[in-house]
Amino acid sequence: MARYVARFLKNVLGENGCEAEICQRSLEVEAVSQAHAAEVAKRMFCETENVKNWLIHADRVQVVEAEFPS
Repeated sequence: MARYVARFLKNVLGENGCEAEICQRSLEVEAVSQAHAAEVAKRMFCETENVKNWLIHADRVQVVEAEFPS
């Protein structure tokens, strides 16, 4: 299995009126594919944040293959 890093990102509006993308949480997961890693990370995020839907805290999830194994 490959190792992936999933970042949960949220768009927020700053005091200056500019939008910024903020990382709400970053998780490392092992999965057979990038799509599977996204699903595993979504479940982990919900458990960690104690929510039923990850979209409550983030707008999107970005999954990339980990550069270095942990």
